[in-house]
Order: sequence, then structure tokens, then C-alpha cells
Amino acid sequence: MKNPEIKHYLTRFEEVTLAKWERQAMSDFRGRDYTYVEVASQIMRLHLSFDSLGIAKGAHIALCGKNSAHWGMAFLAVVTYGAVAVPILYDFTPEAVMGLALHSDCDLIFTDARTAAKLPLGKAGRLKAIVSIDDYSCLWAPDSGAMTAVNGAEVLFNTAYPAGIRKSDVHFAKDDLDSLEVINYTSGTTGDPKGIMLTGRNLSTNVQYALEAIKVTYDDDSISMLPLGHMYGMTFEFLYTFCGGSHVHFISKAPSPTVLMAAFSEIRPYILITVPLVIEKIIKGKVIPVLEKPAVRFLTSIPGIRKVFYRMVGRKVLNALGGRVREIPIGGAPLNRRVEEIMRKIGLPYAVGYGMTECAPLVAYSPFDKAVLGSCGQPISKYEDLRIDSPDPANVAGEVQVRGTNVMLGYYKNPEANAAAFTPDGWLKTGDLGVIDANGNVFLKGRSKYMILTANGQNIYPEEIEHLVNAMPCVSESVVIGRGHALVALVSPDADQVGALAPGETLDIVMARNLEHINAQLPSYSRISKIEIVEGGFEHTPKQSVKRQNLS
Repeated sequence: MKNPEIKHYLTRFEEVTLAKWERQAMSDFRGRDYTYVEVASQIMRLHLSFDSLGIAKGAHIALCGKNSAHWGMAFLAVVTYGAVAVPILYDFTPEAVMGLALHSDCDLIFTDARTAAKLPLGKAGRLKAIVSIDDYSCLWAPDSGAMTAVNGAEVLFNTAYPAGIRKSDVHFAKDDLDSLEVINYTSGTTGDPKGIMLTGRNLSTNVQYALEAIKVTYDDDSISMLPLGHMYGMTFEFLYTFCGGSHVHFISKAPSPTVLMAAFSEIRPYILITVPLVIEKIIKGKVIPVLEKPAVRFLTSIPGIRKVFYRMVGRKVLNALGGRVREIPIGGAPLNRRVEEIMRKIGLPYAVGYGMTECAPLVAYSPFDKAVLGSCGQPISKYEDLRIDSPDPANVAGEVQVRGTNVMLGYYKNPEANAAAFTPDGWLKTGDLGVIDANGNVFLKGRSKYMILTANGQNIYPEEIEHLVNAMPCVSESVVIGRGHALVALVSPDADQVGALAPGETLDIVMARNLEHINAQLPSYSRISKIEIVEGGFEHTPKQSVKRQNLS
């Protein structure tokens, strides 16, 4: 087991706060800006409120809200107080929010007024208060004393710091890396919830690795648009960038293309941390149509012109992203192979990573200048060990298993899940199947639970076929399933491409042609019997990957 030296991310937070004191720290996109001293002051107001409420060190506090500076400050207030943060995805139902808050033994919930009004307060249990994530006012309390404790924070702060806080008042640094800091739920079910217990060491490992792999300066700006209730968004769009000294801009609205392009243009971020769904829409919607024009095909067939033209296209994409993006980390789901090949041709500084919430979340990554086509990177080897449970890890897919300073403590109050999550010798079982080459590059084949075993004993990894399907015309997303002894591709059509079909072309005609082209690239045992259209598209997980449950 590796034991690297790790600096607590809250120590980094204190250092950057003192260094940038009156400089901008975080902002709501087209909203209010906050300096580091203002962030620190708000954190200390909340500390006084927690203390007045009688919240003990080590207590659990839930946060359920859209991305915002107030979410970020509330989270930092919780963990610097010595409490445990329980981020809950904003998309969960009020019943699920309350169920998870109760399951995790929370004393307090930060949420918005809309959600609070729908919470089943008859099940409030041990809750001392529900606090607005928007302005930190009390939305509910069991008695007037608790209400006063929350709403009186400003009076308490002015009494304690009549002239405002000074640098000598800031004490956010933390030496204890092994205390519980976050319980994160990736599912809203209340039947058998899995609250993933993450320590300061787990979070700090991810922040430290990211700071080493992707440098950030005090003059950089960044965007937080992925859900903060999910570890990918929280760790990399918030904790890593913020602790590195970047000015973080939170986007609370749904990240539609219009909102995103406006944000890129105005903020001009140094990094675009994203999921395949977003980058694939950009490439398939803006780049591929240009490259497929007859005149462009002719130009790119000329060796001397091809490279120059591709680079010109790449520069236009980067300019549309604000012109300052130095790296585009992509994670959360597999990236379409054709899209990746095009990104590489036009010179985008992208890199595909691999992670899971249980690792807070990073498992593998390689910076763009070391990325290998089709790979999800190399293990973050300074901090973890990774193995493939296979007799021939380079050629025969096996389960990816890891151990290291990024791996969770376990699942909160769920001994059965804990027993199933680890091997007898202490390795975390990821449930993902993959191989690893001689240079340490990991190539994922799919989830073990999605693997299809055919009647003749062949192992089919549906994600590999889906890459081919997703690259076809008029396809937005797909899921390949086994039905009887046949494989069927369920397809969500691309509305824009369908609307632009030439006269006489229909979606059925295009899909029949797609089926022929796909099967021509596949061995006989993994060919698709038919394509079925899924009207209205697929339901997605918080990581924007397709929910496969109940698809048949």
C-alpha cells in the first residue's frame, strides 16, 4: 500500500485565502462576486450559527441545491467547522432528500425554499433546522430558539468581529487527513441507500493529483457547471480549481448550448471539465458538418493542406470556448471513438479520465500530451495501485480493482454493501471491466453487470458497439441490449439531423443504412439484429450517462 505525503485541501484553502485576501474568489454567473475575505467572513458567520444551534463537531449536514457561490461557501463552512458534509443531488425528489438526510443522521439541511416547502417534515427526526442555501435564512426550525440561532448569525458575527475579520482570524488548515468529511449518495433510492464515506485524505489526494497534473494560477478563471452534489463536479470544478487559486464562476441554470457559449465567451476559463455528452454535441453539431462538406473533404485529402486545415478548425473551437482553455478533461462515461479521433485530428487538448464516487472520484488520467487514443489514462500511480483481475491483463478483460489513498472508508450504515465492495485482500472492486497495456494505459470494456454472454459463449461488451452506433447519422445516443439470442440497438435520434434530412430521406431509411454499416464493422457474433427508436430519448444519471435499468 502506498503512503505518499499529502497536504490537506483545507490547508491549501487557507493558504490561498491569505494570499488572495481581497481578490475575487467565486461568483455566480452574471450575479454577485465574492472576494476571499468575503468567503472567509461568511464561513465564520455560519460557524457561529452552527455553534449557537448546538451542532457538534463531527455532526452531519446536508446540502441540496443548484450550483452557486452560496453552495460552495456552505460546504466549506461545514468541513472547516469539523462537521461532515452530505451533498445531495438537486434532482432528487423531496422525499428522497429527506430520506437520505435521515439515513445519514443529519442535524441540518441547506436547501432552497422550493425544496424545503415540499419536504415531509413529519419525518424531520433529529433535524435542528432547514437553512436557505440562497441567503442562509431559516426556512424551518422545531422551535423559536433554533430559528433565532440561524437568523441571528449576523449579530453574532458583528459582536465577535466588530471591525471585520483579519488574516490572523482565519484558521481553516487541517492536519487530520483520516477523519470522515463527506458522505455522498449517488442514488436517490431510500430502500438500500449507499452513502459513500470519504475522508480528507480521499479528497486531498484528488486535489493534489489534479494540481500536479493540470497547473492553475491565481489569474485563472474556471466554471462550475457539473452538479456539485456529485463528486466529479465537486472535486474538480470546485475544490481543485478553488484551492489552486482560480476564480470559480458557478452556473446555476441548466447548461444549455446558449448558456454555455455565453459563459465561455465572458469567463474565458483555463479549463473545460466536462462529460462526453457535452463535448460530443459540440463536435457532432459544429465540427463534423464542416469536415463532411465536399470542398472540405477535397482539401483534407491533400497532405500539405490537411494538417493546416485541421488545426484551423481546432483553433476556432478553442476560440468559441473563450480562447484560454489549456486542457479539456472528460469523464463520467465513455467517449465516442469517432469524436475522439476528430478531437485529436483538430488538436484539441483533451484527455479522458476514469473514476468513481468511491475514489472521490479519480482512478485514472493522463494529461492531454500523454493521452493514448481509446484509453482512459493511466492509474494515478503515486497514490494508488491498480490491477486487472484477469489471467492475462493485457489481452483478456477482467475487473478493474484499486487500493490507495483515494479509496473510500466504505458505505455508511451498510455492512452488506461493504462486504461486497472489497476483495478479501482489501482491493476495491469497481465493477468495471478493462485491460491494461505494457505502458500502464487502461482501456475499459464496459461494466461487468452489462456484459452480455451469447449462446455460443462469447462475451459482448455493449459499450464498444454503442461507440459505433453513436457515430452514425441521426443518432444522438444508444444502448445495446440482449433480447433472446439477438442484440438490439435502442437509439435516441438526433432531432437536428433528422430535421435536416434531404427530401425522400426518412429516419427509417437512415437507420437501415446505419445497421448495414455498423454490422460491416463487427464480427458475426456481435452483429445487431435491428435498431429500435426510443421516442423522447433516454433518462440520464447525474453523470449524464444513460440509465440502463429497465431498458428492454
